[in-house]
Amino acid sequence: MSLTTTIKSIQDIMRKDVGVDGDAQRIGQLVWLLFLKIWDDRERELELIEDGFTSPLVNVTWLEGGETRHAEDLRWGAWAKEEEGATGEALLEFADSTLFPALKGLEAGPPIDGSDATARQARALRSRRLLVRSVFEDAYQYMKSGTLLRQVINRIQSDIDFNDSRNRHLFGEIYETILRGLQGAGNAGEYYTPRAVTQFAVDMVDPKLGETVLDPACGTGGFLACAIEHVRRAEVRRPEQEVTLQTSIRGIEKKPLPHLLCVTNMVVHGIDVPSGIVHDNTLARPLRDITAKDRVDVVVTNPPFGGQEEDGIENNFPSAFRTRETADLFLVYIVAMLKPGGRAAVVLPDGTLFGEGVKTRVKEHLLTECDLHTIVRLPKGVFAPYTSIKTNVLFFTKGKPTEEVWYYEHPYPDGAKSYSKTKPMRIEEFDPEKAWWTSRGETDKAWRVTIDQIRDRGFNLDIANPNAPEATHEDPDTLLARFDQERAAAAALRDELKAALAAALLREEA
Repeated sequence: MSLTTTIKSIQDIMRKDVGVDGDAQRIGQLVWLLFLKIWDDRERELELIEDGFTSPLVNVTWLEGGETRHAEDLRWGAWAKEEEGATGEALLEFADSTLFPALKGLEAGPPIDGSDATARQARALRSRRLLVRSVFEDAYQYMKSGTLLRQVINRIQSDIDFNDSRNRHLFGEIYETILRGLQGAGNAGEYYTPRAVTQFAVDMVDPKLGETVLDPACGTGGFLACAIEHVRRAEVRRPEQEVTLQTSIRGIEKKPLPHLLCVTNMVVHGIDVPSGIVHDNTLARPLRDITAKDRVDVVVTNPPFGGQEEDGIENNFPSAFRTRETADLFLVYIVAMLKPGGRAAVVLPDGTLFGEGVKTRVKEHLLTECDLHTIVRLPKGVFAPYTSIKTNVLFFTKGKPTEEVWYYEHPYPDGAKSYSKTKPMRIEEFDPEKAWWTSRGETDKAWRVTIDQIRDRGFNLDIANPNAPEATHEDPDTLLARFDQERAAAAALRDELKAALAAALLREEA
């Protein structure tokens, strides 16, 4: 059974529960259950490979009503794993009165000093407790039927296992299914970035071991997951290198549900303590507060676009760039967050390329502070069914101004006129771009524009492909003459057929 089918069947069970009102609550309920199951799967691995591993869900203490409470074991395996485990009122009482109060109020303990093995283990345990508490801050247990809750738990237990590395890419399938539900619940502005796009962007930016990678609008963590796999595959050979990788991943997500999904996705991809994934509004931090230690080597992101930020957010930016359009603010933020020599790949809509006013000043700033060396123009339908807006991937490096911009127009695959669920974009489609990347010659898909040309256009970056094969149209008189000839030939053929048929009928009568 596919994960999509499993998720849909779980949501069908939840629809029978009177406590779960609408798709948004069903999705919220599902996500925290998924987190605990996947966290448990990962902990079983860590118990085998990490000396002295201690789960943050064992010997849990929390403060409730002015009193300290204690639970021996809140791991998934202790209360959810067995199919014939607690159900009905007993399960509901446990979830409402113990599990959720404990996880929301989980005491992490004071900071730990020291550098010996015991201190390191204690710090890791504290970090995990803080992470779990942050994940459950905005989570809720909506279900009112313990029997239905047991049915949901049993389906998750039997059908979802991410210890098998072959299943890890399928996390995107879960997110797509959940996201379709969010769209149905009226939550617009959240788009699942196809894996082909995230992988291409990461491959071209090529993050290295030891470089800090940031997605300031990380959603479910698709770009970060690709970055982890890219670095791990190319460079991680020893345990200390894995430690370096795990501490180099950063993400920021404003909404609680995608944040929880991102943390879960990082666990799925082997980040044991994804404390670098922060639940916050990236744009709420004043730009002037960014210091050298905050800056990163690589940014890969698909920031939200088409939306409006809350009142006052624009005041965190210099007056020339003040707007409530999220994509513009994120672009200014990304430039500020990059170290000199830092690299970025950013998905942006066509509107950013041709927009005027503040958008013009933002683009001039980008081209002055960074080398915008490549824009890959994606066709319509890449983000279907969420939006039909055409998008682009902008690649730039901070530290020197732009002298020229190379464009590459990504075509549909041969024989295709759009993308669909059954025929999605594939990473193999980007092979021509990858082959072209180092040679940079003009083709029918690629062209070059100088900074002077862009400046003359008022920093309008929406530049059509001048090398595209043009459709030819013959002279109307020539076309009419050809039509008359073909019509006369058809009439002659028709007369020949009539004559042959008449002759055949005469022979039969004779």
